[in-house]
Amino acid sequence: MPTVTPKILPAAPSATNPDLMIGDLLEAGVRMAGDNQIVYRDQSRHSYKRFQERVHQLAHTLTSQGVEAGDVVAVLDWDSHRYLECFFAIPMIGAVLHTVNVRLAPEQILYTMEHAEDVFVIVHEEFLPLIEPLAEKLTQVRGYLLCQEAPKAVNTPLPLAGEFEELIAQQPTHYDFPTFDENAVATLFYTTGTTGNPKGVFFTHRQLVLHTLGEASSFQAPGFELLNRDKVYMPITPMFHVHAWGVPYTATLMGATQVYPGRYEPEMLVKLLVSEKVDFSHCVPTLLNMVVSAEAIASKKVDLAGWKVLVGGSALTQSLASKAWELGIDTRSAYGMSETCPLLTADILPHDIDKADFETQLPWRCKAGLPVPLVKLQVVDADGTPLPHDGKSVGEVRAKAPWLTQAYYKEEVRSEELWRDGWLHTGDVGSLDEHGFLTISDRIKDVIKTGGEWLSSLELESYISQYPGISEVAVIGVADDKWGERPAALVVATDLNNPPTSEAVQAFLEQFVTQGKLNRWAIPSMIRFVDEIPKTSVGKLDKKRIRTEI
Repeated sequence: MPTVTPKILPAAPSATNPDLMIGDLLEAGVRMAGDNQIVYRDQSRHSYKRFQERVHQLAHTLTSQGVEAGDVVAVLDWDSHRYLECFFAIPMIGAVLHTVNVRLAPEQILYTMEHAEDVFVIVHEEFLPLIEPLAEKLTQVRGYLLCQEAPKAVNTPLPLAGEFEELIAQQPTHYDFPTFDENAVATLFYTTGTTGNPKGVFFTHRQLVLHTLGEASSFQAPGFELLNRDKVYMPITPMFHVHAWGVPYTATLMGATQVYPGRYEPEMLVKLLVSEKVDFSHCVPTLLNMVVSAEAIASKKVDLAGWKVLVGGSALTQSLASKAWELGIDTRSAYGMSETCPLLTADILPHDIDKADFETQLPWRCKAGLPVPLVKLQVVDADGTPLPHDGKSVGEVRAKAPWLTQAYYKEEVRSEELWRDGWLHTGDVGSLDEHGFLTISDRIKDVIKTGGEWLSSLELESYISQYPGISEVAVIGVADDKWGERPAALVVATDLNNPPTSEAVQAFLEQFVTQGKLNRWAIPSMIRFVDEIPKTSVGKLDKKRIRTEI
């Protein structure tokens, strides 16, 4: 890149250039919200003004317990109004919010909390049996704040500071928040990989504000309109996972009505979707499949027409998108990863496709989409050379954006590997077409090499999922003496008592061979029907575990 020297003019002596701070998102939301509310299950609801007061009261509560700027505060809770308040209050006092993945194994939770150096813990009562056995080893923790659904006596060896609602109720409704550098760390969480301990991913106030602005812009793009002040939003992605994809910050900025479902229970999710008239949610494909398969929805006793769902974390298959569409549910895809905050691309369709019918749109809806504003993407070969945007050239996807994590927490070697060549390497294989539309083929570690040819497990999963009576499928490569690897599939049938035969599914795949979409050698030699496919802590297919069990 050439070096240039553009003109920079001096500012007025009294001019200021305010830092980008999370607190500004909250203030903007309160101004925008009007009568919109924050709703928790079927238990509570309050205005944005009260939401803001509770954030201030929580800040008082934390500082009264000795929490200072730079301290790390852990949260173990279901998706709730309390969690949303933590998203703001903790970073706004200059502390760091550690969203603990409560679905990890206890030893991994212990590792993350020790590694993060948590000094204070906000914990829901349901997680006391999880956290109590770890407390002796968490010597740096100075206190615990208990969250209860209803006041009741609790017997615990933890040094409790008190109960969440009781303590914040005692605090003033205004807190004089400090000013500090926008590059201060605001949040920290841990992502698991195929090897080694979970990796700490952190983001600054500046990064989260810019991500929120980019996400807000994308969610209001023509033909993609997902969220604005007049929409009702409910996440079905855990708030411990990349800040629920950052959408609570975006919904707050917009002043939208927000509904938090607590623990994910199908009946409660359906009840809230209907009673609160939810317009927009986001989730991984497995969770969407759970919802659309719920008896009340599948039988159309409940009408969800008009519900828009953004799907990420794993590929949205055409069969799931079609099943949702038949129920009136409008699905689109987005792409990103923990390290990218997470939004990189969204399924904002090209103008001519956006005006087409659903069948024409369907394959586009299941692609990763266009890079959102301020994101640069490349697909590169093994030498790091960018490949052409022809929709055919396949390589690793790498990214630049102002909100990508700059390092793994206390992991110098892994950080350099993530950021080699000055680009964040996603570990995903994909292609870019002439529109700039990204299609993800696979994770690098999941691509199957059979007979010297590369085969996308995601593509094969999409074809198999179109067989009638199949609800879930996972494809991996298994060792083969002749071909190196052969694809193998785990399949969950809609009717577990009467699954189709392997031969029937293989015969079904022949149509894609005839159409030139699939090579005959790509048809799995082994298709095994199971009651359940292993999932990760955030609901993705756990291919690492599947490889050990198949």
